[in-house]
Amino acid sequence: MSNLTSRHEQILERLKKQGSVAVWDLCKELKVSSVTIRKDLKLLEDKHLLYRTHGGGTLKNPYASDRPVNEKEKINVTEKESIARAAAALIEANDSIIIGSGTTAQMAAAHIKPQGSLTVITAALQVAAALIHHPDTEVLQLGGMLRKSSVSATGLYAEKILEDFSCTKLFLGVDGIDVEFGLTTTNAAEAQLNRKMLQVAQKTIVLADSSKFGKRGYARICRLEDVQQVITDAGISEHTVSVLRGMGIEVTIV
Repeated sequence: MSNLTSRHEQILERLKKQGSVAVWDLCKELKVSSVTIRKDLKLLEDKHLLYRTHGGGTLKNPYASDRPVNEKEKINVTEKESIARAAAALIEANDSIIIGSGTTAQMAAAHIKPQGSLTVITAALQVAAALIHHPDTEVLQLGGMLRKSSVSATGLYAEKILEDFSCTKLFLGVDGIDVEFGLTTTNAAEAQLNRKMLQVAQKTIVLADSSKFGKRGYARICRLEDVQQVITDAGISEHTVSVLRGMGIEVTIV
């Protein structure tokens, strides 16, 4: 059994290498109980050396805050542009897709060059505005209560409309991706609408720059197991990529 100081040093060393740690992995490595590890993580958090998460710890603040879209547009612009281009390239001729809200999703819409006809369902006003000028693109704008920070509709009316459709792909923006907790956003109504979108899409493609990993918003959208592909940038850790691919998720790094 390792002593307190030794355990803390090993936990912090692993955090430096991986960015996050899981309680059960530490139990096996350090040969102590989960109660002991949780106490260790609490002590290290009290010293401001890590943040505790559901089932482990991380070096990054895991709690995502709700920001207006005009602020988000200025964050990680280069990475988001690369992700947006890669997402737009996945759209096929005569596709029927859903595009969620968020700045990366909005950028993806701006890069779309439809081949043949294209049908797009979206709750985001700025996504609709980016696509409306394409002559062979039909845009179905979901209605409901307008969420000002994301400039997108939410609510029962938008959810009800989705029940009558089936689409090939959902391009989903998120506020946080936690390996154990899943995909999250900072708004409960938007999370509920996103869940409805997942139900009517054959494939869910998450658009998230690397800063979103290890973050957690207020409301959970779904588990990672419900996602088929993630498009992100080179800032993502090798450990996280390994975990995602181990779950059968296609990871595209731009």
